[in-house]
Amino acid sequence: MSLLILENVGKEFGAIRALSQVNLTIRPGEVVGLMGDNGAGKSTLVKIIAGNFPPSHGRILFEDREVHFARPIDARSVGIEVVYQHLALADNLTASANVFLGRELKRRVGPFAFLDHAAMNRRTAELFRELKSETRPDDLVRAMSGGQRQAVAIARTRLAKAKLILMDEPTAAISVRQVAEVLDLIHRLKDAGIAVILISHRMPDVFSVCERVVVMRRGVKVADKPIGDSSPEEVTALITGAKEAA
Repeated sequence: MSLLILENVGKEFGAIRALSQVNLTIRPGEVVGLMGDNGAGKSTLVKIIAGNFPPSHGRILFEDREVHFARPIDARSVGIEVVYQHLALADNLTASANVFLGRELKRRVGPFAFLDHAAMNRRTAELFRELKSETRPDDLVRAMSGGQRQAVAIARTRLAKAKLILMDEPTAAISVRQVAEVLDLIHRLKDAGIAVILISHRMPDVFSVCERVVVMRRGVKVADKPIGDSSPEEVTALITGAKEAA
C-alpha cells in the first residue's frame, strides 16, 4: 500500500510554471531524499503536500483516498507534519512546553482548570525515549544544541501521530556530532513506520539515511531511483543539468 501518491501534479503562478507533471509515490516507513538547486521546485512541491496551497492540476492521494488540502491544518488532519529549517520553537519555554504548545493537557479542580505539567512532562519523556534522545522535558530550548532542538520538533510531530514528516534542511548549520544525532532520529522515525521526505542540499546525509533520491530541476522531476542505483556524482550532474535525466 502507498501512503502518498502524486499524479501529474503541477503548479502555475500566473505565467510562471513552478511544477510540471510531477508523479511521486511514498510508502509507509520510507525515507526519501528530495534534492535540487534553488528554484528547482522542491519548496513548491513540499508546500503542496503540506497544504500551503493547492496544485493547479493533478491529484493527491493519501492512504489510497483522494485528498484536497485548502490549508496546512487539512494536511495535518490526515497525518502530514512539517519540520521546518528554523523549527519555530519558543526559546524561553521548556522542551515539554514546546512539544505541547497549543495542545496543552489540563486537569480540573472543581470549576477551575490548570495546566497538567506533570502529565505533559511524562508524555514528553516517553517520546524522547522512543527517539533515543538525551533531551529532557524540563530542558530550556534556548540552552539546547541543534540536534536537541530537532528532537523537540520531531517529538511534537510524534505527539500529533504523524504518518509522513517533511523535513526541511534539518542538518543545515549544525555541527558534525549534531548531524549524526538528527540522522539517528530519522532512523528512529523509519523504525516506527513513519515516512520521511528529507529536503536537503547535503549529499552525505541523503546517501546515508535515504532509500530513494528524487531530483528536481526547473520544476520537473528528473530522477527518482533507489540510492543504491545512483551516486553523489550522478545526482550532482542531474541537479546542475550536466545530465538530463536518470
